[in-house]
Amino acid sequence: MQTIRKRRDNVLTFRTNTQNSSKLSSKQNMPRKKRKDFHLDLWFCLTLQNWILDFGRPIVMIVLPLEWFPLNKPSAGDYFHMAYNVLTPFLMLRLIERSPRALPRSAVYLCIITFVMGASIHLVGDSINHRLILSGYKLHLSVRENPIIKDLKPASLIESFELLYFYDEQLGHLMWYIPFFIILFIYFTGCFTESTKQKKIPRTGQLLLVPSALYYWYLVTEGQITELFLLTFFAMVAMVIHQRHHGLSPDSNGLFLFHSFSITVLLVALWVVYLWNDPVLRNKYPGLVYVPEPWSYYMLHIKKDH
Repeated sequence: MQTIRKRRDNVLTFRTNTQNSSKLSSKQNMPRKKRKDFHLDLWFCLTLQNWILDFGRPIVMIVLPLEWFPLNKPSAGDYFHMAYNVLTPFLMLRLIERSPRALPRSAVYLCIITFVMGASIHLVGDSINHRLILSGYKLHLSVRENPIIKDLKPASLIESFELLYFYDEQLGHLMWYIPFFIILFIYFTGCFTESTKQKKIPRTGQLLLVPSALYYWYLVTEGQITELFLLTFFAMVAMVIHQRHHGLSPDSNGLFLFHSFSITVLLVALWVVYLWNDPVLRNKYPGLVYVPEPWSYYMLHIKKDH
């Protein structure tokens, strides 16, 4: 009798362990299966908030009445910028979590911290710069060439505004955009699967390609980060070539990111060709890489006509 009871207990224990292990394995496999799908929710949220909170930020500052936001208080665009500085790193962390491959967490966290710091520096500089525009500052001219800056007394104040320009347009942009593209590239490195499996962007993702590429065009041109963007794009091309030698190719998420960047390269090239012979913008953006800022073009050719 004792032997029979022991056998029954052993059978019950084996069944319980088998059921628990099967449940555990199914739970572990579920997120892996989901991670292989196209991340429509994240790509849509990223594209939407980029258009509203980043591209729409200077527009809302122009549209809303100045009386609502005194010059010594944050404007509507500043609140948009604050929301962008919170939502973007959150969505990018969520994107990294969806990667089917384990990615270097320390590098990701360091990039996110630097991103937030750089975007916050830009928030302050851009807020003051917008108030200068309302006072007559010309975006298509350098700091020293602006009429409202030339008359400053004492003259040492001009250097202070040049320092502000450095924080806003150079240091802030570098600390903002370098980690941004590093994170996207790190994510892209984990978006490769066997070439034998058929992979394509779903129709909903194809509808997001043009809005996504248009935003990256704005980011590259207005942020003056053409070299950084091209370096990231060529690194992605090299990664695709390297992985194909190992029988791997980008999945649907990797294809979406790669195609968005490819369209962006085309848009930037068309923008440069369109403004190639503009003498004023040529003077403002000297050097080997000539990519004018859209808002400088707006202030020079569109707002002036109104």
